[in-house]
Amino acid sequence: MSKERTVWRDRAYFILMGVCLALFIAAWGVVRLYSTTAAVVMSFVALAIPPIAVIVANAGDEASRRR
Repeated sequence: MSKERTVWRDRAYFILMGVCLALFIAAWGVVRLYSTTAAVVMSFVALAIPPIAVIVANAGDEASRRR
């Protein structure tokens, strides 16, 4: 597996997890003061991000899976 691909996957993972954290903080720190429904929706979106981030981080080429 190439180094560039690994760096890209790591960067994508940290960006996705950063977005997840930002959504939770924004939802319950600020948005809940204006709309609880919007805060709950933001939380559900944030809950869907970690599994996607893990799939992106663990995705590899087929050759590495066969070893």
